[in-house]
Amino acid sequence: MDSAAVPRATFTRGELGFLAGRRVARMATADARGIPHIIPIVFAMDGRKLYTPLDEKPKRVAPTELKRVRNLLVNPWVAIVVDQYDEDWTKLAWVLVKGRGEMAESGETHAAGVRLLHSKYPQYQVMPLTDRPLIVVTPHSVVSWGGALEEI
Repeated sequence: MDSAAVPRATFTRGELGFLAGRRVARMATADARGIPHIIPIVFAMDGRKLYTPLDEKPKRVAPTELKRVRNLLVNPWVAIVVDQYDEDWTKLAWVLVKGRGEMAESGETHAAGVRLLHSKYPQYQVMPLTDRPLIVVTPHSVVSWGGALEEI
């Protein structure tokens, strides 16, 4: 499946299956001057939005002082890429999501994201997210590429 030429705001069945099986992604934010910042993230999704936590893993600053959060406050546009590499290049694949990121610290959106992340990552059974902020990404453009998307 090569849907890279047709951007859309929704996910295909193949993309949803691919994303469900991946444990890590990379998220890019940019500051007010457009200077990019990219980091690895864990994520969960509900079929429409992606959720990534500002969890208790060691960080150098408070959650609200993280570069990705400061960037979101001045420029809410983000890009997330989830990829699969294999020495057999017929198994290469990626999904690229561009959209708007926002902080969620409470409410139903936050609770839904916490439930999804708890269910996907057993590590969050001992590192609860209930009192931690999440970044919620609403896609505006989804593109993908790769034969691995067809196998799902």
